[in-house]
Amino acid sequence: MKRVWRPTLAVAVIAVVGTLAADAGAEPADALKNKQFKIVVGSSPGAGFDAFGRMVGRHLGEHLPGNPHVVVSNMPGAGSLRAVMSLRTQPSDGSYMVLFNPGQVLNSILQPEKVKVNFTSDVAFLGSATADARVCYAWATTGVKTFQDLLNRKEQFTTGHTGTSAATYIDAAILKNLFKAPIKQIVGYPGSTEQQLAVERGELHGDCGSWGSVPRHWIAEKKINIFVRISKVSVPELKDVPFIGDFADEEQKRIIMLLTTHNDMFRPFIVHKDTPPAVLQALREAFWRTVNSKTMLDEAHRANREVIEPIRGEEIDEVIAELYKTPANLVAKAAEAVK
Repeated sequence: MKRVWRPTLAVAVIAVVGTLAADAGAEPADALKNKQFKIVVGSSPGAGFDAFGRMVGRHLGEHLPGNPHVVVSNMPGAGSLRAVMSLRTQPSDGSYMVLFNPGQVLNSILQPEKVKVNFTSDVAFLGSATADARVCYAWATTGVKTFQDLLNRKEQFTTGHTGTSAATYIDAAILKNLFKAPIKQIVGYPGSTEQQLAVERGELHGDCGSWGSVPRHWIAEKKINIFVRISKVSVPELKDVPFIGDFADEEQKRIIMLLTTHNDMFRPFIVHKDTPPAVLQALREAFWRTVNSKTMLDEAHRANREVIEPIRGEEIDEVIAELYKTPANLVAKAAEAVK
């Protein structure tokens, strides 16, 4: 699988890192020396979040003073919120990092009474290791080849999901509720494996999900038609697949941005909100060099884990600040759109 990332920006950052380190002075390096670094993954072992947490953990020490060993552990619970909340009781020296599900950023806006975290002020972002290119597809025998085919369909088009908070549910709900696509959403599937088996059996007509999780033999054998991208982020293989925002009016575009932007920061790493600015900057540079390093990219390639457009922590700050400025009436409409 091809590795997709921002080569020009990455090379530029790596080329000037010596200058950045010098500008930061000796204090950040001294503050990071002799630390026991830990990455806490807010999900169970074995899944995609865990894989990226451990990859970053294996290579981050190469870019920190003294080349320390980085310990990686798991803290599943409440959709990774348990791990996020654990930051509050940990040191603010940058040694304790959390990888969490970015869907909680969206939940904090749509359901602030349930997700009591303000991601603009309660945490500090190091960056995101990869984005998530998301698509919706139809089994070829349905005859749905384009998004317009779906809109013109007279019969219901069934999709499957683990629950109403699942990313796949949100993807399909956008098509159903914003564009009136004739979709029937069925919840209760244990996971993506069972959903894909249901598609093959004809129980479901298609589904939505991460590009990386779509079975490659389906594509090679032309068993499915990928008719729309839910994420603005893309990969070369999807260059001819339109983005759902291309079909939207201005209000719908704002709602889609709110509902999908977290996929652009699909593997976000955070530290304590009170991490000293100079230390935070040094950690951000170390993280950036890690996720753009040849050693990590090669490992990701071998593990079939696609690295798509890593994002710097400063950029995430800007993006989330904009999301939090979404007018209340659009937030309400977005919440309705994913019910």
